[in-house]
Amino acid sequence: MKTPLFICAAATLGLLLTSPVHAKGKNSPTSLRAAIEDLQMKYGDRYPQAKAYLKELDQKANQSGENFQKLQQRALRAHPLLTNTPVLFVERAQYLSDHHNTETIFQTDEVCTHKYRPSGPMKLLDVATGKTKVLLDPGKDGSIRDPEVHPDGTRVIFSMRKNIQDDYHIYEISSKGSGLKQLTSAKGVADFDPCYLPDGSIVFSSTREPKFCGCNRHIMANLFRMEADGANIHQIGKSTLFEGQSSVMPDGRILYNRWEYVDRNFGDAQGLWTVNPDGTNHAVYWGNNTASPGGVLDARMIPGTNLTLCTFSSCHDVPWGAMAIIDRNLGVDGRKSVVRTWPADAINLVDKGNFDTFKRVNPKYEDPFPLSETTFLVSRMTQTKGKKGRPMGIFLVDTFGNEILLHSEGRGCYEPMPVTTSKPAPVKPITRDYKPNGTGTFYVQNVYIGTHMQGVAPGEIKYLRVVEAPEKRTWINNPWSGQGTQWPAMNWHNFQNKRILGTVPVEEDGSVHFECPADTFVFFQLLDKDKMMIHSMRSGTSIQSGETQGCVGCHEDRNSAVPLNTQKQPLAMKRAASKLSGWKGKPREFSYQGEVQPVFDQHCVSCHDYGKPAGQKLNLASDRTLVFNASYIDLWSKGYVNAIGAGPAAIQQARSWGAANSRLVKALTVDHQNIPEHKDVRLKRDELEKITTWLDLNAPYYPTFQSAHPEGLAGRSPLTPAEVGKLGKLTKTRFVTGHNHRQGAQISFERPELSPCLSKLDPKSKEYRVALALINEGKKRLTQTPRGDMPGFKPSDRDLKRLKKYTDRKKIEEANRKAIQEGNKRYDRDFQ
Repeated sequence: MKTPLFICAAATLGLLLTSPVHAKGKNSPTSLRAAIEDLQMKYGDRYPQAKAYLKELDQKANQSGENFQKLQQRALRAHPLLTNTPVLFVERAQYLSDHHNTETIFQTDEVCTHKYRPSGPMKLLDVATGKTKVLLDPGKDGSIRDPEVHPDGTRVIFSMRKNIQDDYHIYEISSKGSGLKQLTSAKGVADFDPCYLPDGSIVFSSTREPKFCGCNRHIMANLFRMEADGANIHQIGKSTLFEGQSSVMPDGRILYNRWEYVDRNFGDAQGLWTVNPDGTNHAVYWGNNTASPGGVLDARMIPGTNLTLCTFSSCHDVPWGAMAIIDRNLGVDGRKSVVRTWPADAINLVDKGNFDTFKRVNPKYEDPFPLSETTFLVSRMTQTKGKKGRPMGIFLVDTFGNEILLHSEGRGCYEPMPVTTSKPAPVKPITRDYKPNGTGTFYVQNVYIGTHMQGVAPGEIKYLRVVEAPEKRTWINNPWSGQGTQWPAMNWHNFQNKRILGTVPVEEDGSVHFECPADTFVFFQLLDKDKMMIHSMRSGTSIQSGETQGCVGCHEDRNSAVPLNTQKQPLAMKRAASKLSGWKGKPREFSYQGEVQPVFDQHCVSCHDYGKPAGQKLNLASDRTLVFNASYIDLWSKGYVNAIGAGPAAIQQARSWGAANSRLVKALTVDHQNIPEHKDVRLKRDELEKITTWLDLNAPYYPTFQSAHPEGLAGRSPLTPAEVGKLGKLTKTRFVTGHNHRQGAQISFERPELSPCLSKLDPKSKEYRVALALINEGKKRLTQTPRGDMPGFKPSDRDLKRLKKYTDRKKIEEANRKAIQEGNKRYDRDFQ
């Protein structure tokens, strides 16, 4: 049931009316008076000096300068929620900047391990006296992060590593500093961001299912859950990249940030999501389609409100930025639902610029914690000028315009929170099972209900296609510059491969009902009678074994009243759930060379080939080039493909991309009738469907993330970057290594002598002979070691090592789930 909008609006209005804009300035007598009066009204005798503070504030001498600052400090430090309540924090330096704001774990044997640096101890601050005491010191080479206080106030859970050879593990200690316990101990994985759940179990983020970001080489993490003693660790999040910074909502759900991108830009795809503690019902909360900020971090619900406190950050930055308040009832994306920000002008950056726009924010905030609906603890820069690496201190910030430094020391102070009791959230029941190879059930009431469906008439949608976006399990060192970098190259302008799990019918009333494999990251596409895409998700979801998950429509407005038909049961729900049965055979990673190229070989290459007039206009030959093949390069570079690539954050209109508006499909189905040479070219329905499906899947190329030539250009070429450079000099050709160009295929490894780059050279020259010899060497290497678009492909030894780790971790996951099924307990130590 949705909260009435007038209640949400009232809560929002209250915050707006106490903003610095209305309070006549930040850290002013007016803002201090408002705060004192608010504390007096709320807490009465628990804030006994209120009248005295107000009397002092009435004196002109106390309304500015040092006198005002001292009074402000005394009045706000006396906040009843901080009186006799220590503030927990970690003393450390800011993380070293890396590829993304999630890159702070520096796991062993990974690309950024060397950026790990030790931190200081976890401490307790007495706000009244300013004194601190050490709760736990990790040692000179160790590091502590992500502390969280138990709702009963007696325990603290956190992540710690002992040195650079260790990884982060989950520990627990009493809030008095005794009884240290290690809860996780798996080798070669990082466990971090722990959070107590209402039933006493623990959710945390972990690299236990090793996967890597599509746009670089960094290891990612998903949500896992364990019992209070560390038993039966199992995965509850399956997105392809990162899930972290969990907090518990008042209704018992988990609020977390997720970074994942399907057919969209890498940099603006990190918003807030929710999930039940058992891993069911992952759902968008806020910011999934907001272009700026590039990351929404540190989210917690503000007590007594429907509002969310968080950090608006950037993609390529450490995890800091602007502190912000979101009212989700005003929208799940964009400026309209942002109540206010610190600094105040940062609100003007929402939906402006790009995924790194919030780098401009000054000062920067991190780790906000809501004490009440008006008062927050937060780490903030103690200086607003100077070089990077400015230290962070603990600040008390309120909605009246006050912002005071409570404590700073050493390298910086992070993750402040009070050590006190809090109201526990209700326990949500477990609604799933733990069967191996289980399935869940999805249903949609009416696919026509939703935004961005203009022009789609009832009855047009005949099918729903279920597509898996497999995770990336390996990486190489030489990238292809698609939209962002691909390590190795996968596609022209996008990061994923795709696996079609099946296609199911859409009923006349728009309803759909089907089974889906559990623990599989999938997205859905709506298809017409010819099985061409009308609309596509550009995010993903998953389902747990035994779970039933449903929605009203596709891209429905999550805050609008929906015309539910309570009298008639949807047609699809009157029958058994549809089964998924693959696509033209068993589910498999989509291969351009395997599915699409044979159609061109059959009907087109006799004319559209190297050295032929039609081939000059459009080369549809299968010959492999440095990274892809000739036809794939020509179709993309010459504008025959209307795929979205790594597209924008915003939801797109129906039929705005894909086969429906493709120049290639038009050429094959309409234009060819007017070309004499094409009069006898007739594609079978099955052949045309292979091409349209490829386009609707965003025109992928490689069926695997693994590489046979990890040291080659983009991890695909049989020639190294140095050899490609030499070939370029010999042929006076600039071989491009990215999508943003119109250069056709320059090399043929199948027929080296036809390579267009040689056409500039005299066949009798030394340069020609040396260049041809290099291309022939590439041909020889591909014959000996087929790459990912060839029969006989085998991953490199380095990839096989990573794949073995993935398989080994999967076996442990299965053993833990079996233990849950059987009522037993398994611990990390049982697998060591």
